[in-house]
Amino acid sequence: MNELIGWREWLALPGLNIPAIKAKIDTGARTSALHAYFIEPFSRDGVDMVRFGIHPLQKNNDLELVCESIVKDQRTVTDSGGHQERRYVIEEKVVFRDLSWPIELTLTNRDTMKFRMLLGRTALAGNFNVDPQKSFLGGRDLRKAYSKGK
Repeated sequence: MNELIGWREWLALPGLNIPAIKAKIDTGARTSALHAYFIEPFSRDGVDMVRFGIHPLQKNNDLELVCESIVKDQRTVTDSGGHQERRYVIEEKVVFRDLSWPIELTLTNRDTMKFRMLLGRTALAGNFNVDPQKSFLGGRDLRKAYSKGK
């Protein structure tokens, strides 16, 4: 598969009940990152889990989703400014158009960033060609996926 993807796209994370989230396709970032404004680790039946809150639409803090996922790992990640942060790592399926594949995501507060999600080069795994002059090749605006339309 050598699909074309733009530098920003609407993606879905169905395992987290996130029908649409605008992501920056960032070949400069090794790891994918997902916005979480709170993170609570917990255990369910002896399995390490994490519960986190997300505002999936930029500039809209009214729409809040609370997600849960199995903790795959905890890693120290260095951001583009050189700051290191210990982050929870989860694995979820991402959907772009009619394609779906598992990716690792680190959880971090991205309130001050333009995008609620980064899709890093590891998640692209040689299956995509990124066109830095194109955007939203999978659809222009998927915010309508939220019943409230916010």
